[in-house]
This record gives sequence, C-alpha cells and structure tokens, in this order.
Amino acid sequence: MAYLAQNLTKGGRELIAFRIGDQEFCVDIMSVREIRGWTPATPMPHSPSYMLGVINLRGAVLPIVDLSARLGMRRTEPSVRHVIIVAQVGQKIIGLLVEAVSDILTVTEDKIQPTPEVASEFERSFARGVLAIEGRMICLIEMDAIFGDRESEAA
Repeated sequence: MAYLAQNLTKGGRELIAFRIGDQEFCVDIMSVREIRGWTPATPMPHSPSYMLGVINLRGAVLPIVDLSARLGMRRTEPSVRHVIIVAQVGQKIIGLLVEAVSDILTVTEDKIQPTPEVASEFERSFARGVLAIEGRMICLIEMDAIFGDRESEAA
C-alpha cells in the first residue's frame, strides 16, 4: 500500500484491481458503478457462453458476464465469495463476475508498461498494458475493447 499512498499526491489514474483465478486485472475506476456480492443469475436462452444470465438490480435488468470465460480462461463456478463489479461499458451497464476485488490503485501513465509482443492478438485487443507493483503483475484491461458493439448488444 506504500505505492498507493505515494502516488495519491502525484495525481494519477485510479484503477480498481480484481482477481480471476491466480491472475490480477484492473480497470479504470470511472467505469465502475458499484461492487456487490454474488447473486444467482437467471439464464437467458441463446446467449453467448460467457453470459451467465440476468439479475434484478433495483428494478433494472442487469446482464451478468463471467469475465474469466469472456477473457478465454476457464468458466467460473460462482459462489458466495465471488463478487459482481457493476460497470458502464459504452451506453450499457453490465455486471462482471470476478473472484474478488483486491485493491484500488492510483498510478501515473509512466507506470503502465506496454502489453508484451508475445501476447495473442486477442489479448492485445483488450490489454492496454501491464503494471508491475509490489511484486505483482496486473493487466490493465479496456472494457470497451472486451465488450465491443456486438457483445454489448447481447448484454
């Protein structure tokens, strides 16, 4: 946390970090609307494999996406320890199933390293960079790149 406190005074970009499996990812905090505990979703017919279904969020229908499956990793078996990050993607609000929120980071742009060339084309399409903080490697993902027009319409 010393890194976080050190950068608060420098005025950086705020990111929210979360875990999926044994990997850490982060997104811009400005796209996050709230973080809530897991609520079972009602499956929707003919939806993409990464779409878990929908939940009722204060009277609004919120689509829930298994972010692990959407990123090409193994499908998540949700439990009470999982959380949903409610995020704004373009004009849509969606719920992202992740294992846990791990940190709120404030970083300057010079701390964001480019995505390695060895990454696949798919990874480079959504990974905006990598942060090396306190011995951790955290992948910065771009929500609009993961959920393009087609995916946000499915949501």
